This record gives sequence, C-alpha cells and structure tokens, in this order.
Amino acid sequence: MGKPTGFLEVDRRTALKRPVSERVTDYKEVELLASPQDTESQASRCMDCGTPFCHNGCPLGNIIPEFNDAVYEQNWKYAFEILVSTNNFPEFTGRICPAPCESACVLGINKPAVAIEMIEKSIIEKAYAEGWVVPQTPAKRSGKKSSRSWFRTSRFSSGKPIKQSRPLSDCF
Repeated sequence: MGKPTGFLEVDRRTALKRPVSERVTDYKEVELLASPQDTESQASRCMDCGTPFCHNGCPLGNIIPEFNDAVYEQNWKYAFEILVSTNNFPEFTGRICPAPCESACVLGINKPAVAIEMIEKSIIEKAYAEGWVVPQTPAKRSGKKSSRSWFRTSRFSSGKPIKQSRPLSDCF
C-alpha cells in the first residue's frame, strides 16, 4: 500500500482554507481543493498496516487503504470506483463527515493521521471534473410514490386539506 516509507517522509497536510475576509462575502466552500500532487503525497502516507482500523472507524465501511493506494499510484478512476463501491454520496461525506476514520488510523498512534477526508473529497471532485459520475437510473420503476403522498394516506392524516380557523396573518 502506498509508499512503504511515505509516513516517515511526508507530514500530514490538509486542504488550505479561504481567507475569512473573502468567505464572509459569499456562501462558497471554506476549504480549497487540494492539488493532485498534495493528495497523492498524502495518500502515500497510508501504511500497509496489518489490521486497518480505519475500516472500523468509517461508519460507511469505506475501503480506505485501497483507494489511498490507487490515488498514490495516480489511478484516480480506480480510486473513484473503489470509493463509490461503498459510499453512495462521497460528495457529501468528503465535506461534512467528522472523519472518525482519521482518529482510527494506525498512523495516528505516533504521528498525525492520514488526511483521509481530504483524499476522499479530492477523488470525487476529480471524478466530477473528468465526467466519471453519471446518474444510475433504474431499468424499471417500482411504482412507489413519494413520502409526501405517503403522508396524505397515512394514519397521521385524513387525506383532506387542513382547515384554518382564522387567517395566518392574524397569528402574527
């Protein structure tokens, strides 16, 4: 996995953040996207540990050492395929997940852990840029209705519109 001495040679480096003066004027992302070289060097830090506890730390069961190895070897498409084999929405989890996999990383015992969250985000952003992410529509629709129609027919609702005793403008 990765570079055998990568964890000794490369320090942990996470994505840079945009300046606060810039962030207060818009709703764009706080973190900048890491360069492919930074991501590859960070992926090289993944050790060939006997029992990768990062699997247990990840609530989704992502196959972290394998996609780190693919990124290190610059096989980004394969890394994307590994990532989406266990994760339906890596574009979300690479941003909002608190990354318990990083605290479970074996390297974190003696040194700062691998920046797994940054690597995951870089993989999915590259996949979108390259056009590898495509919608997977079902071959046959199930015929099931949305949750809204379920609510109208559920035991919590009579299925009839709610009658208001007075206009909402009187309530405020």
